[in-house]
Amino acid sequence: MSIRKITHDESGQTMTEFAIVLPVLVVFLFGVIQFGILFNNYMTLTDAVRAGAREAAVSRNDADPTGAATTAVRNSASDLNQSNLTVTVNSPWQAGTDVTVTATYPWSIKLLDWVIGSGTLSSKTTERVE
Repeated sequence: MSIRKITHDESGQTMTEFAIVLPVLVVFLFGVIQFGILFNNYMTLTDAVRAGAREAAVSRNDADPTGAATTAVRNSASDLNQSNLTVTVNSPWQAGTDVTVTATYPWSIKLLDWVIGSGTLSSKTTERVE
């Protein structure tokens, strides 16, 4: 085998380039997955607050309308960790007044055990008490 053939042999070049690019692609993929989970949690929280506000709007004559609204939020957000979910309900409970339901839930994006970002998701809905 000649020296010229050995220096111009390109077998294995593709494997080497793939080995260099693969970690970047994996980190990007995990980032997309983490963002998808975050977006799903936000959509779940928003829907749960809407359901809680609707329950609060129609339950002013219940014994515990705040408890009914809080239960509706927690039932609708069953995919979320209930111990981290905070729900507040504010209303004077008079017909025609507003009821405001607010919920918060913590989030964090981790890539390879490094926290890239964190904070609190918050959603708020106001409806008129019937």
